[in-house]
Amino acid sequence: MGGAIQSWLESLTLESLTLVRLVDWGLALLSIGLVIYWSRRTRAAVLIRGFVIVLALYLATDSLPLMHLLLNYLLIGAAVGTGILFQPEIRSLLEYLGRGDWLPILPSSGREAETNSGEEDYLEELIQAIKDLSRNRTGALVVIETEQIIDPRIFTDAGVPLNSHISRELVQTIFQTSTPLHDGALIMNEKQIKAAGVILPMSERVASRQLGTRHRAAIGISEQTNCLCVVVSEETGSISLAEAGKLVRPLTSNQLRDLLVDKLRPTRALAVESPLHRLGSGGLLTWGQRLLRALPDPIQKILSKE
Repeated sequence: MGGAIQSWLESLTLESLTLVRLVDWGLALLSIGLVIYWSRRTRAAVLIRGFVIVLALYLATDSLPLMHLLLNYLLIGAAVGTGILFQPEIRSLLEYLGRGDWLPILPSSGREAETNSGEEDYLEELIQAIKDLSRNRTGALVVIETEQIIDPRIFTDAGVPLNSHISRELVQTIFQTSTPLHDGALIMNEKQIKAAGVILPMSERVASRQLGTRHRAAIGISEQTNCLCVVVSEETGSISLAEAGKLVRPLTSNQLRDLLVDKLRPTRALAVESPLHRLGSGGLLTWGQRLLRALPDPIQKILSKE
């Protein structure tokens, strides 16, 4: 694989630059950019950075045969291991492509208004429930899916599927100490409560003795997946928010609302105002003209002969 990349780089000459090749490069760079954007807040981002470093070392050690050979085998192993280690992320990407949400040619203004309205409704129901649970010092652990569906195999126990409408009363009822599901986590997205009584993986990096089981579980799941996790302490009633392995606390209900709105809304705004959307909204010709003007004169002369 590394040899193919090196041969491709060596074959690049000014004479080989054609319109088809430039389009090929543009599509390849666009695909790489989309993959990086999709994986920027997941474990895959770390692997991608490591893969790029190994590839750069491979290309730089052409004069060191043994090191070159070892890095070649490492690249092959990394490519194979990616599909095994990141099955959930790959499956989420394929589901995202299959739903067609990425297509810029689809009308999105109506869907955006409907999404924003639904988002505000479910967030308000959740905030009011968290506020009441905090006031009564009832422990709670709520995991909110964001861009990606959480693979149930990550959970220690997948809990009880609910697939129910999001309501303040239901969230409060689930975490009452008299119910069998109160000790686990509640998993939800913007459309429904998916499951309750879920046992989350614990974080091993938490050193503070002030953090209990719920806080460690919130940090643990946010380390492994792209999600937001709300925690209510049973001892103090304080509210916390975990994201990407970091815990923000203590929070008031208003602060929690502002954080959730800020962290959940940009994802949907970017989906509407992404370069792909603008490209499909009449900007293709303008982008092409700017690209041609930005090219060096020798390349423009080559393209003009096509």
